[in-house]
Amino acid sequence: MYTELLANIAILVLSGFVGFAVISKVPNTLHTPLMSGTNAIHGIVVLGALVVLGKVENPPWGLQVILFVALVFGTINVVGGFVVTDRMLAMFKSKPTAPAAAVAAEKGGDK
Repeated sequence: MYTELLANIAILVLSGFVGFAVISKVPNTLHTPLMSGTNAIHGIVVLGALVVLGKVENPPWGLQVILFVALVFGTINVVGGFVVTDRMLAMFKSKPTAPAAAVAAEKGGDK
């Protein structure tokens, strides 16, 4: 039992190092599209936590805590990713042009 737990912890730690190494090599201009692309991955985390929480009868307290933390962090990442993606897409929208009369009135040309 402890060897399986140790193997799972080793995989978690190594995946953290690999993730950090990969993300640190990404240029700044690609961070936002990368974050919007990971929404699907975090959505799978949320869905998986919900499925496991629903299928296990009388889950132990530790498993409930881990699933709850996975749900909270996954949900925060999904919502944050959508917010950042929305802000990124708003940068590419053209600004509405004001009518000429309104522009003249703002400049004081309507005397």
